[in-house]
Amino acid sequence: MAGVYPEAYVEYLIHFHADRDLFECHEILEEYWKEHPHDPKSKTWVGLIQVAVALYHHRRGNRRGAVKMLAASLLNTDDRHLQSLGIDAPAFRDQVGRRLEGLSSDDAIPFTDMDLPLTDDALLALCENVCRERGLVWRQPSDSANRYLIHKHTLRDRSDVIEARQREAERRRNAAIQAEG
Repeated sequence: MAGVYPEAYVEYLIHFHADRDLFECHEILEEYWKEHPHDPKSKTWVGLIQVAVALYHHRRGNRRGAVKMLAASLLNTDDRHLQSLGIDAPAFRDQVGRRLEGLSSDDAIPFTDMDLPLTDDALLALCENVCRERGLVWRQPSDSANRYLIHKHTLRDRSDVIEARQREAERRRNAAIQAEG
């Protein structure tokens, strides 16, 4: 789907700019990052994840979490990597910096959507086409009434995660018993 860009990155951009599912942005790009531990863009992937997490926190009213993640994202993103991902690095830094400054003031700014400053017309066209195919609108404003979107980390089905943790705990118990015996 993505050509020169990882499919996970294109999916991140679609969620970031169309359905505004910032939690899903985090999930998709984090999975990609974990699957590619030696990727030279590793820290930049983390920085982009942190931007999505920061906006998720901001939208939920967690100003402190948003500030922490935005500051970390500026440290983790590399301008050359951002450019190679079709992002205008100076504009990105300016945008994130202004949001960070606004959240750090006594009169914190209210949540507004953020659009990444994409410079690659082919990437932009790809994202817009995928959105059309899925019935999504590129740069659609967040649905502030969508409780699931805003509180997804607390409302999503976590049965698979709980089951995996239980299996791992059982495996450890069995390993400990075997080591003793």
